[in-house]
This record gives sequence, C-alpha cells and structure tokens, in this order.
Amino acid sequence: MTTTDLRPDQGYTGGIARLYDLVHQGKGKDYAREAADVAALVTAKVPGARTLLDVACGTGLHLEHLGAVFDTAEGLELSPDMREIAQRRNPAATVHAGDMRDFALDRTYSAVTCMFSSIGHMRDEDELDAALGRFAAHLDPAGGVVVVEPWWFPQTFTPGFVGASIVEAEGKTISRVSHSRLEGDATHIDVHYLIAEPGRDITHLSESHLITLFERAAYERAFERAGLEVEFQEGGPSGRGLFVGVRA
Repeated sequence: MTTTDLRPDQGYTGGIARLYDLVHQGKGKDYAREAADVAALVTAKVPGARTLLDVACGTGLHLEHLGAVFDTAEGLELSPDMREIAQRRNPAATVHAGDMRDFALDRTYSAVTCMFSSIGHMRDEDELDAALGRFAAHLDPAGGVVVVEPWWFPQTFTPGFVGASIVEAEGKTISRVSHSRLEGDATHIDVHYLIAEPGRDITHLSESHLITLFERAAYERAFERAGLEVEFQEGGPSGRGLFVGVRA
C-alpha cells in the first residue's frame, strides 16, 4: 500500500484533485441541479444577466452547467491541479488563476458565485472582508449579484462528526472517511482515502483542512462593508444556506 500525505496548505492537489469528482458525485452531489438553481437565483435578482464568474470553481463541474445558461461563464481557481481539470472540462471557457482574497481581472460580471463552502477557507474576518470586496469589485457597474455558500456556523457545526462513503467508478473502489473536530474558531477536518484497482496496490491518500466557523453576522458584515445588501436563504445545495448580495 502506498501512502501520500498532503499538508493543510496544499489544498486539493495531485491524486485527490483527480478523485474529487468521483467521490462527491458518488455521494450524490448534483452539480447540474445546483447550477440550475443558482442560475435561477441570479436571473431573479438580475434579469437579463449574461455573464458570471465562479470563484473557487474547483474542477469546473458547476461551471460546465452554468456555461449553458450564460453567454459567458468563467472560473477562478487557486489550485493548479483543480484548475487544469476545470479548463480541460470547459475548453471554451476562461479559467483564471487566482486567490479570492486579492484577484483582479480586467472585466466585470453580472454575477459572482462562490460555492461548496470554499469561502470558509478564509482564516479571519479581514480575509473574509477582502474576498467579499473582490467579489463586489467585479460586479457590473450597473448592478449585479454575489452568491456565496457558507460553511457551517458555530451553532450548526457538529464537533466530532465522522463521514464515510464508498464509491465505485472508473474501475476504482474508493473509500473515504472524514473526521471533523473543533479547533479554536474553526473546523479541523482530516480525510483519508483508500483507492483499490484490479492488479494494483491499494493507495492511501490523506488531507487536512482548517475551515473557519464564521458567525452568520460576520458574513453579513462582510457583504455590507463591500457595499452589498445581503439576505440569507435557508437550505441551499448542502443544507448550509446561501448568502445573496446585491449592490446597495
């Protein structure tokens, strides 16, 4: 059995980036439905919206479906490995390299989205403010909408949560086990994967993430400081809700 450990600051790289879609789709994540719901939300807030930027777009599965709705749908991704997969999946789209805290693109959009709780990787309220400021700065001057899927709030996080799944896809059997614990004001998640394929040794991959448990009010302050009127919608794709902001 071969083992690879990823440092917390590496994010989704290498083998884990390649497993990402298999694991989450195997667990039932419906990117097409989520993208359709987000597109409907965007067009309800900005009728005639034609352009969208998906920040922290990962492997580009949301982007693939959003590209069928908007004239222009682009992505922004920090991880080179994830970005490569996203670009290969969306050859006609631009997938920018960038960090949500300080990116500066030479254009604006009808909508900026940040899904799957990627915003939780901001370490404190200063970084949260920086990200929301960048989102707002990339909205069309005439108006636009920002949609953010948060991580859990401190009151809704379950310390000690263990998740487990087994997925069979592309000739692989993938077992994923995660353990989440409270560490200061953040969730520390350790994830381990066992990947088995006929005729090959079992591979072990692991990763760790620290995801900040911001209060709902902290998100709302960040939107407001970015000049956006914000509302919180319960539910959302993962049960953690959605923040929706429009220019004040």
